[in-house]
Amino acid sequence: MEFIIRGDKLTITDAMKEYVKEKVSRLDKYLEDPKHIRATVVVRVKGKNQTVEITIPLKNFIIRSEETRPDFYEAVDKASDVLERQIRKNKTRLLSKKMKTKDDFVFIDMEEVVEEDESSPIIKRKTVAVKPMDEEEAVLQMELLGHQFYMFKNVDTDKPAVVYKRNDGGYGILEAE
Repeated sequence: MEFIIRGDKLTITDAMKEYVKEKVSRLDKYLEDPKHIRATVVVRVKGKNQTVEITIPLKNFIIRSEETRPDFYEAVDKASDVLERQIRKNKTRLLSKKMKTKDDFVFIDMEEVVEEDESSPIIKRKTVAVKPMDEEEAVLQMELLGHQFYMFKNVDTDKPAVVYKRNDGGYGILEAE
């Protein structure tokens, strides 16, 4: 696996890079062709806490984990454990025949995050390219990303839609008219 490791307001040492590579490389056993996969790791510092964000785009999916801990090594351990758990939890869905035939599935390309000014109630703004997929794929993608909602273009209705996780544990769909 190829690694892109960078620090935000932090200098990444060789020891930190090696630790990240060692922990995240454990995921190679779950991946079909790990030599052609690029893992992006971003480490941020805020106060006494360090946030480690690991993103691994695969051919048909993207897996992501973000953990904040006072200790860098603890955050890396937790983030890599979460990624491994996501892969194992969704293994049957990821390997299903239906998903294997969807070779045209493409991930959302996120543009740079624009920070809003202090007076605005909006803190972050992201621009995303909405890709066509069915509702089941959207739920899986949302789960793999660890988000509470996911925006997509419904292939059945050809309309923009948002799938979201409900408080009762189920899922809901919001669709534009």
